[in-house]
Amino acid sequence: MLNNSLIVLVGPTAIGKTAASIHIAEAFNCPIVSADSRQFFKEMSIGTAKPSAEEMQGVPHYFIDSHSITDEFNVGKYETEAIALLDNLFKTNDTVLLVGGSGLYIDAICKGFDVLPEADAEVRTKINSLLEEKGIEALQELLKELDPEYYSKVDLQNPQRMSRALEVCLTTGEPYSALRKGNIKKRDFNIIKIGLNTEREILYERINKRVDIMMQQGLLEEVKNLLPKKHLNALQTVGYSELFDFLENKTDLNTAVDSIKQNTRKFAKRQLTWFRRDEEIKWFEPNQVEETITYIKKRI
Repeated sequence: MLNNSLIVLVGPTAIGKTAASIHIAEAFNCPIVSADSRQFFKEMSIGTAKPSAEEMQGVPHYFIDSHSITDEFNVGKYETEAIALLDNLFKTNDTVLLVGGSGLYIDAICKGFDVLPEADAEVRTKINSLLEEKGIEALQELLKELDPEYYSKVDLQNPQRMSRALEVCLTTGEPYSALRKGNIKKRDFNIIKIGLNTEREILYERINKRVDIMMQQGLLEEVKNLLPKKHLNALQTVGYSELFDFLENKTDLNTAVDSIKQNTRKFAKRQLTWFRRDEEIKWFEPNQVEETITYIKKRI
């Protein structure tokens, strides 16, 4: 019988994971570990919808503002650091809450992630230059040529995922898919998976509203300050890419904001596609917090 339990709370962006996670953490008196691949970075706050200082008050949070966009940080390193953190947290907590919308990072904790070689600086620079000069289509074409199997599975609108795969291909001379063995690691804690979702129209309305709020909070200024570092992998993401285009006079502001909303809706759809493949997830509406807590209590 395993003594410790990891509650895993997943769902699409803007569904209300932050609010639900605070209620759950308070109910079980447990810390929260983020598995949101953008909230790690301290330079990105408004566009990543990080929990506010008020929301985090009284509940220890980890992997929020834990790294810089200049750090070389990927899912493999996250697994290593997060598992070490969990080992430590479970010494004083029976329960820990893992929260996020990044399926790959959730899976790294629950199942493990293959150890893949680091790319050298020259290879990384080559891929970044390709993306900068010729756009995401150039990455898609190169990945299709070097690893058609992974090309058929990967999110082709995610330059970070494709860049990482290309780094491995070009560094090792082997397809990325051939090096991903997919061996599931047995963890020494219970895993209880909860998902939040609602009707698509309601979710899309929440996404649109959130983008408007981000703009009111100063997202454009945040992005403007990051413009000199726009080539970094961490910034190749929704909410930042579109405003970089505006700042470089490639589009107008209204079009850029509309693009953020549209691309965020597409992102949410891809998140749900990923999570729906996992039959261990028990789904709830965002307002069913008490029902969620009752379900978890029965599983612990």
